[in-house]
Amino acid sequence: MTNPVYVFGRTLSRTRIEGGRKVITHNVARRREDWAVLIHDHHDAYISWEEYDRNRAIIAGNANMKGAMVAGAVRSGSALLVGLLRCGRCGRKFKVLHRSRRDARYSCASHVDPSSEKGCTAFSNMRIDAAVSAEVLRAISPLAVEAALKLIAERKEASSEQLRQRELALEQARYEVKHARRQYDAVDPDNRLVAGELERRWNDCLATVARLEEQIRSLRNEEPIAVGDDERVTLLALAGDLPGLWNDAAASVETRKRILRAVLKEIVVTAETGRLHLVLHWQGGDHTRLEVLKNRSGQNRFKTDAATEQLVSELARLLPDHSIAPVLNRLGIRSARGQTWTQLRVRNFRGAHHKPAYREGERAERHELILTEAASRLDVSRMTVVRLIRDGLLPASQVCAGAPYVIRESDLARPAVRQAIARGRPVSSDPRQESLHFQ
Repeated sequence: MTNPVYVFGRTLSRTRIEGGRKVITHNVARRREDWAVLIHDHHDAYISWEEYDRNRAIIAGNANMKGAMVAGAVRSGSALLVGLLRCGRCGRKFKVLHRSRRDARYSCASHVDPSSEKGCTAFSNMRIDAAVSAEVLRAISPLAVEAALKLIAERKEASSEQLRQRELALEQARYEVKHARRQYDAVDPDNRLVAGELERRWNDCLATVARLEEQIRSLRNEEPIAVGDDERVTLLALAGDLPGLWNDAAASVETRKRILRAVLKEIVVTAETGRLHLVLHWQGGDHTRLEVLKNRSGQNRFKTDAATEQLVSELARLLPDHSIAPVLNRLGIRSARGQTWTQLRVRNFRGAHHKPAYREGERAERHELILTEAASRLDVSRMTVVRLIRDGLLPASQVCAGAPYVIRESDLARPAVRQAIARGRPVSSDPRQESLHFQ
């Protein structure tokens, strides 16, 4: 048997009319208060009724997505509020869809219109997780840590008092053991009836001593460790930096979920255009209202900064995608996800930001040349053109370090440029470079 009770009438049958016909549903569960018979301690069982009730409560608390007022068992995944969210429109719990290791999406499975496939509400976990976490951290103030320290001190004091009572009981039990032994030693061995009774009493006293010693060992092992003054100061200092502790790499997602479930009972979410209205139901019975902005379509946490976007836009007017990627990598610029650039990533980035690709002959239409093309027009080496630019004889622009020089075609006909080329190879102005004279 799983419990020591006798019950009868836990289910019933219901009759209803559907389509003009009688339909009977059997084995419909009834509430415990409505059972016909419930007799406690009717027979022996492996567990007590209290343990049976406690096991059922634990099993019910671990159930996920059963519609009950419980969050369910803690599972892995980046979504912190799974099991806590309830739809404010239809009353159902939100499911979580993990799209990657870090990204998730909360979704209400019900349909607004049964004829359509559109769901009731769905949104990303990014903003709502951050907003609820910030509200919980605000509520867990240093005063809460002080209350926890006070509770530890009270538990230690209660445990010490209980330990003292057990030690006094053990002292009395040991005295009774000595007294029972003296009585047993003083009895006439031939009087077996009296000797047997005294031996039984002696054994009972020894068993009591062993039981009390085991209880004392357990109390000493379970006794809360006292918090010293230095540790108290450290804990209160850490309480002032709760956001840092919350976002620390050592704090796992499971730990954050347990903290949220310890203080929150449920969160009711009502979605409107561009925003989410939240009602946080705390375990103590209080309620807090929050408003969270929703992500725009296509928006996520991985956003490239505006400077990189502008740089790619300008480079796309000079180079094709496969040439832009090496320039960005040499500058140490990474994508929003921390990755190096490739031709495919540059192309996808341009497409997402609606930047046109480089078109062959585009520079020629603007009468612009790059270093190689200018050297070919002047019939000199590339290094000669670089020296002309550095000496200020040939105007040129550069989007960024490592990007190609952009030279206007008309500037090649400048007299200073023609004269420098006619005089021969310009000498470097670097003082460290010396000329070799041969005899």
